[in-house]
Amino acid sequence: MPEPVLLSIAAALAGRAVVGLYHLVKARFADNPEATAALEAAAGAAEDSPEVRELGRVLERTSEQDPEFAEQLRTEWERFTASGHAQTGGVVNQVSGQVNKLVQARDIHGGVNL
Repeated sequence: MPEPVLLSIAAALAGRAVVGLYHLVKARFADNPEATAALEAAAGAAEDSPEVRELGRVLERTSEQDPEFAEQLRTEWERFTASGHAQTGGVVNQVSGQVNKLVQARDIHGGVNL
């Protein structure tokens, strides 16, 4: 099972949520039809789908074989995840990894029941 961060990256790639990250991975996979197929199969897939998990495994294998790519991948991911900032009076919530129950809110008036 790939590291949770690689699964988060795979999910972001599936949704093409991070353009720079997507282009980095697509360029690295350009000469690898199997890796490209995994990237394309994950496009639009749910975060917990088999396609996203497979893309996570491909990212893990590629990262093990190419430490420079692994560093670039994590640097781009960190830049994306650290980019959130709130305006005056605003709130930024960031979640990473596996979560069972989560409430993200700024002002709650009353109770929250899960």
